[in-house]
Amino acid sequence: MHPIAWLALAIGTEVAATTALKLSDGFRQLGWAAVVVVGYGISFYALSVSLRTIPLGLVYAVWSGVGTAAIVLIGWGLFREILDGVKLAGIGLIIIGVVMLNGAGGNSSQ
Repeated sequence: MHPIAWLALAIGTEVAATTALKLSDGFRQLGWAAVVVVGYGISFYALSVSLRTIPLGLVYAVWSGVGTAAIVLIGWGLFREILDGVKLAGIGLIIIGVVMLNGAGGNSSQ
């Protein structure tokens, strides 16, 4: 599988696990708690595989940035959390930061 596909899998499973963390109600809902544990396990494995070829700084910036932005949007859409201008600006800054990191040496040797 392509390294970017591994990174996408890492992001998707991390976002699913974080959403399940909210739904687990402090790990009182065992089904959701199981999704948390399995999701984070898959996410970290996929993240480690993507790190074989993609530089650490870029992988972590994309994984954490996209995950954070996705969770903010899920919080707004699924849990009715407030999405104000400050949060939207933060998402914009995450995108700018990832683009800057990618442009500033995303292809460094290992």
